[in-house]
Amino acid sequence: MMMNNFASFSKKLESYLYSNSPNRSRTSTLFRHLLFRSNPLFIQLTYFLTISLVGYLALSVFTKPRTSQPLIPKQLDLFYTSVSATTVSSMSTIEMEVFSNSQLIILTILMLLGGEVFVSMLGIQIERSKLPKHQTTAVDPTKIELHSISNAACPDNNNDRYSNNLLDIDINNESLKNNSIKYLGYVVLGYLVLVHLVGSALLSSYITLSSSASKVLNTKGIKTQTFSVFTIVSTFANCGFVPTNENMIVFKKNSGILLILISQILLGNTLYPVCLRLVIWSLGKITKRREFGYLLRNCKEIGYDHLLSSVRSTLLGLTVVGFIMVQLVLFCSLEWNSEAMDGRLFI
Repeated sequence: MMMNNFASFSKKLESYLYSNSPNRSRTSTLFRHLLFRSNPLFIQLTYFLTISLVGYLALSVFTKPRTSQPLIPKQLDLFYTSVSATTVSSMSTIEMEVFSNSQLIILTILMLLGGEVFVSMLGIQIERSKLPKHQTTAVDPTKIELHSISNAACPDNNNDRYSNNLLDIDINNESLKNNSIKYLGYVVLGYLVLVHLVGSALLSSYITLSSSASKVLNTKGIKTQTFSVFTIVSTFANCGFVPTNENMIVFKKNSGILLILISQILLGNTLYPVCLRLVIWSLGKITKRREFGYLLRNCKEIGYDHLLSSVRSTLLGLTVVGFIMVQLVLFCSLEWNSEAMDGRLFI
């Protein structure tokens, strides 16, 4: 009788705790349900439309132009520029030098949020949110006792043990896969942050040490840090926006800037899968974590399109280098003596 009363009390307590759970937990559950049930196309469409609208509103707040000309962009032009920056299409109806420093920062954020690497990282986070929070299940002690008694009464239970071992292996493999996806999210985030920080630091240092590059920015009233971060984010995201009206023509004699941006173009675009696999391989060698080895061996099971197998990564790297060399040879052989190459340095 006492055990029955205790069981009844436990059920009532559990029901009470569940009914009085925080609203935040219920909201999180509702959000997860909507996220899992929604079409991926609808999620991406909502994401880009929301960011474009928020970016447009932010650009509208800071409408004071940076130049001395009394030119205030129209609202349609601001919305067009916001959508262009979010979708990294680099199409604008306004000269870039019209934007104030605050507006350049907003455009930088929009390009970062719309970049392929950042969006793919959000996809990893969505997959992580779908994973079960706990891999272990609670076991009733009475069931353990009864199971022990049945094993003692029936010593020939090899089949049951074999089935249990297979179940344990499946659980361990699923847990390893879930942890690997979590580690992949950390790797992509670290890669994204590190490349942007190093690129911005290198570009800012070069401009500070180069009198000609500093003179260009000072003449146009552009801050060095803003220009560095803006250009690095734009180049990594393959957007193409530059805070100057002439794009990169004004830096045609600054080969250091061009070389830094070339590395950013490759790291954020065609060579990203190759570099990602190389980073995962390096982390696996350093940390000896099983998750990194699982990522390298099970690219398809992970479901991350940018994580390629060893063979495909090698072929991609060779293809990129080969095409660059072919284009370089053809361009130099056909255009070396043309007027378009006058005053431009090869290195």
